Amino acid sequence: MNRRQFVSSVALGGAALSFGSTLRSAEASKPPLRLGIIGCGWFGGVNYEAFCRVAEVRVVSICDPNARHLERTKKLISAYQSDAPLAFADYRKMLEAEPLDVVIVATPDHWHALPAIDAMKAGADVYLEKPVGVDVLEGEALLATAREYNRIVQVNTQRRSNPFYVRMAEEFLQGGRLGKVGLVECFSYLGLEGWRPGSIPDAEVPEHLNYELWAGPAPKLPYKAIMEDRGWRAFMEYGNGVIGNLGVHTIDKVRWLLGLGWPESVSATGLRYHEDSFSNVPDTMNCVLQYPDLNVSWEHRMWGKSPIPERHWSDQWGARFMGSGGTLTVTMFEYVFEPADGGPTEGVHMLSQTGDLENVDFGATMPAYQEVENQHVLDFLGAREERGSRLPIADIEQGHISSACCVLGNLSLDLGRPLAYDAKTRSVKGDVEATGRLARSYRDEWIHPGKELGV
Repeated sequence: MNRRQFVSSVALGGAALSFGSTLRSAEASKPPLRLGIIGCGWFGGVNYEAFCRVAEVRVVSICDPNARHLERTKKLISAYQSDAPLAFADYRKMLEAEPLDVVIVATPDHWHALPAIDAMKAGADVYLEKPVGVDVLEGEALLATAREYNRIVQVNTQRRSNPFYVRMAEEFLQGGRLGKVGLVECFSYLGLEGWRPGSIPDAEVPEHLNYELWAGPAPKLPYKAIMEDRGWRAFMEYGNGVIGNLGVHTIDKVRWLLGLGWPESVSATGLRYHEDSFSNVPDTMNCVLQYPDLNVSWEHRMWGKSPIPERHWSDQWGARFMGSGGTLTVTMFEYVFEPADGGPTEGVHMLSQTGDLENVDFGATMPAYQEVENQHVLDFLGAREERGSRLPIADIEQGHISSACCVLGNLSLDLGRPLAYDAKTRSVKGDVEATGRLARSYRDEWIHPGKELGV
């Protein structure tokens, strides 16, 4: 690789950071945004701090069925405001307590749809973690509610707000250097929080966790200690597997860069290579989204050696755009273009000021990552200011399509056949069984939001 061909996007990021600081100063005279946080385990705090970096906010209330998570988030908030927020285990009581301008929903996947829908009905705009839900009709209900109540919903597929992707797209995609794209290969050779081979014993539910409320509409599996934090991803009952965790980011990025909507069909193959794992998540998968004249594939494997040199974990996760003019590989902090005519390799890495990738501190990713988060929140806030004239860059419709591609991939793998989803009829063409599984069964008192759609 000719490292001299690499340039840095640090200057571009610096300009964006300056813009964020200016916006915050300009809004200092306005009343702070009344913010609520539903889901305090991890990313609720990450999202909250992004809001704090670019806007004036006051957290009014927080919610989590885990008392330890509530206390941890209270401590975080205390660094930014003097008054403590109201704290709730049940999000319904939180939404009834005080009016809110914005609600962050950063729960496990099975708790994304209902709180977001109820927050919109209560008058709030929503900053929603990906994927938007655990089934297709949850996404349809989220989209319908946002449009009916004129709410702004930004899904945190934040790669759409990465400034260096815009530069890349202008030169290689719109600029034509990549040529006609005939195939996109999305990939991940990373693991999954909580997943590992072997068994894990059941455990007593800790006193600080309301497990009944934590499980909510999903099946209430025997409790295991890893469920308390990110380990819930190892269970399909609460998440969407690797494709729904990592694939949704990459598929969404590809759709955005190429202007793709719903695929004509989704087909997937895969298995559990480690059959002894306590997890029911497929650790091996290949999923193909078929578009006219283009296939977009997703592949993950959580075992064996990666075929990609392990320079940094972010390199193990990305997409390769195959065009008549060359190959463009895009990961979280880097893009590399290899011309088909054998010319010099080109690229940009967000962590290199000099272009020397051998001396990059790959542990210093936080400023670059935070800048992307900052821009995503700024776009959301801008869409709120311009309500009715524009949608946010990761509007709920786009987040729904990308999430549904992953959900349909899991369903195709389970059923063993391709699926052609029709968003107009909210059904899978010619497949009654698959159509019946577009909505999961809800437990006990909880009512699936798809019922309001009449499906």
